[in-house]
Amino acid sequence: MDWLKKLPGIGPLVERLMTTHAWRSYERLDRVKWTRLAAAMTFISFLALFPLLTLGAAVVAATFGEGRQQQLEDKITDQVPGIADQLDVGGLVDNAGTVGIIAGAFLLFTGIGWVGEMRGCLRAVWEKPDPEENPVLSKARDAGVLLGFGGAVLVTLAASTVASALVGGFADQLGIDRNGWGGALLRVAAFAIAVLADFLLLLYVLTLLPGVHPPRHRLMVAALLGAAGFELLKLLLSGYMQGIASRSMYGAFGVPIALLLWINFTAKLLLYCASWTATGSKEEELGEGTEEAEQEGGSAREEAPRKGRGELRDKPQTTGSEDAPPSQADAFLGAQGTA
Repeated sequence: MDWLKKLPGIGPLVERLMTTHAWRSYERLDRVKWTRLAAAMTFISFLALFPLLTLGAAVVAATFGEGRQQQLEDKITDQVPGIADQLDVGGLVDNAGTVGIIAGAFLLFTGIGWVGEMRGCLRAVWEKPDPEENPVLSKARDAGVLLGFGGAVLVTLAASTVASALVGGFADQLGIDRNGWGGALLRVAAFAIAVLADFLLLLYVLTLLPGVHPPRHRLMVAALLGAAGFELLKLLLSGYMQGIASRSMYGAFGVPIALLLWINFTAKLLLYCASWTATGSKEEELGEGTEEAEQEGGSAREEAPRKGRGELRDKPQTTGSEDAPPSQADAFLGAQGTA
């Protein structure tokens, strides 16, 4: 990319762009092979999607009743643009009440596996290894994270529902025309409410899921970018996803392919947000590089005397009589003895 800096006109702009936090976050993603991470997240999320939806719907049905179950169905369909009507989310939610204890345990186990894989991918962005701990305790912790994630989803959905109802009721009382400027303001308010709900959820996903503690400022900016980006993706890709799902060339695989694409887009957005939180400022990275260089230099200086002492110990010891050449007197005496 350095050749772009030499182009006339756009060279200075490119050079300035490559010093921004956004570009350095992308460089981190490129360094950790983010396309592979996104592919792994897409695969495990696709496998765990319907079990997680079934488990969540069963919990909502048992806790809040069928009325809340319908609201959950509406919110789920809002999160998948263009193809929600072809996923039969209604049938999935309606049958969730028949989930028994054994089936619920299997669904929970699938969700725990999803948490572990997602944690590994997000920690890879931070370039942190997986912690070595007791497998039983690790699964128990993942179960707690999954339950906390489910609780966060329910809280954000409830907050979004209440806020949307308040805005709609306020608009009806004022008699605002939904087809005019008032309707546009209502749509902006609905977008802002959805961004706020996604923002609260991303705060959980970017910290407790990978088990990291980013600085507050970077966390807030990353969560806001991710929330706004997610809602914009839903608006911009709705028609595109619907077109893919309805293409005859894909046949019965149209909906799964569209769903895989949507999950992949979302996974890449989440990885970029994680990279934003993991990437420090330019001064911090320079400081870390200087500290690492000093540590490597100190290790090399410590190793050099040890190596020298080892070579002295390994060198064979020789006496003076063995190494010194024969003197002239010794040669003369030897000649006389021979004579």
